[in-house]
Amino acid sequence: MAEVILSGLSKSYGATQALQGVSMTIPDGAFVVLLGPTGAGKTTILRLIAGLDRPDSGDVRIDDHSVMQDTPAQRDVAMVFQQYSLYPHLTVRDNLAFPLRSPIIAMPQAEIAKRVAEVAEVLRIPHKLDNKATALSGGEMQRVSIGRALVRNPRIYLMDEPLSSLDAKLRADLRIELKRIHADMGATFLYVTHDQIEAMTMATHVGVLDRGKLVQFGTPRDIYENPVSTYVAARLGQPHINLLPAAAFPGAPSTATQIGLRPEHIHVGDGQDATIQRVEHLGDQTRLHLTIGHYSLITLTQPHTALKPGETLKIRPHNPLWFDASGNRI
Repeated sequence: MAEVILSGLSKSYGATQALQGVSMTIPDGAFVVLLGPTGAGKTTILRLIAGLDRPDSGDVRIDDHSVMQDTPAQRDVAMVFQQYSLYPHLTVRDNLAFPLRSPIIAMPQAEIAKRVAEVAEVLRIPHKLDNKATALSGGEMQRVSIGRALVRNPRIYLMDEPLSSLDAKLRADLRIELKRIHADMGATFLYVTHDQIEAMTMATHVGVLDRGKLVQFGTPRDIYENPVSTYVAARLGQPHINLLPAAAFPGAPSTATQIGLRPEHIHVGDGQDATIQRVEHLGDQTRLHLTIGHYSLITLTQPHTALKPGETLKIRPHNPLWFDASGNRI
């Protein structure tokens, strides 16, 4: 376990500016998720921490020690990738043991066997230890890939979209497993994703990246409720936040050009007329797709509502978010 401090990290690849002055503290034992679209700089941060690339400027400190002169092996970090990093001709047992047999670690065989058995229990795959990697399902292969990082007990785990190639059910199952593993081990995780559900369900802290800049860092709840911009507001929340011109509703501040309404922040029963365009039943919730004037928005209602398309409701904002012409929160 370790605290990781990034100070003013910048990195360019040719004419492309991948990171611009990123500073962030990853607390000891935290589960930090970096969130942003492709090209935001998420993977670049992992590579700079791991020592696979060097920054153009800035510093990386692990346990209050600058690691800029340390090799990747000396930094004692472990990475998990999107694609399964397994040796197909080896058994699960040997895949898990492989990192511990390296000359740098050179763990005795008895300790290797013990550590592999412990990690297999954590991952709930002890019955698969003697299977070849090629005989596993996609979810089992990713568990083993994660296990190859866990066996090392490094100072920090770096995970680069490890669940993105799995189907929806496996992603949901492994989200729960990863959070359980984090809680049981008390380890420090830095996890990269573009999936806001992963960020909301797993993170203790979220860092939102936009074109190489860290634009907000905080708890998932704080970022959801108090986004600093329309860009951040749109990164978290399902359904997505409704962003409409400020004039769509009365009461806008003089400098506001947009109003942001989470679906749960639309009060039904009084206010302005809105027409139901579509009723979307999702089992545990029902979404109403509405129009007010020329604008579209989504709100939530009771799962078994009798409302139908074409009907009219009265709605008004409740706890709206206001943004200026630059998209910044007012």
